[in-house]
Amino acid sequence: MQLEQPTQVEQSTQESGWSGTVPSAVDARILGLVVVVGGLAASVNIPYGGVPTALAAFAVLVGGGVGAHVLGERRLRRITDGLVERWVDAGAHIEDVTRSSDGMRTEWTVHTPDGEIRIGGLALVPISRFSVEWQGVGDTMDASEAEENLDALAKGLYAEFFDIGSATQRA
Repeated sequence: MQLEQPTQVEQSTQESGWSGTVPSAVDARILGLVVVVGGLAASVNIPYGGVPTALAAFAVLVGGGVGAHVLGERRLRRITDGLVERWVDAGAHIEDVTRSSDGMRTEWTVHTPDGEIRIGGLALVPISRFSVEWQGVGDTMDASEAEENLDALAKGLYAEFFDIGSATQRA
């Protein structure tokens, strides 16, 4: 009887401890902000167009805001998933990826033996920002730029976090 060999993806997932998925991070605080801003903006229409116009404006503004947040969250989650996947393929040990929150930012915490890496940003699609923080040092860039240059970004961050970072912690 021959034992089945796990595929390369299964092997890297087993070695890293990471399940291979980044949890969803639709943020109720941002959705609440969208509803409040939509309500305030729609209330301006009451004296000019009446309640029906205000309700229509509210529906359009809230629908657009929710859509912008969901698309922004998906973009940030794709970037996070891409980074972690590339790090695991390069040999990093990732224990887990969990959802975290800080203010109005949508974030994930990547747990590694050397410490936690916080990845996230502002999840509103036209103005999405991507940020990464490790050991108190962070960097921020436009999310579309991060998505376009994901391979180079993953390679540079891998060198900083896992090659250089683990060497300085041992010294």
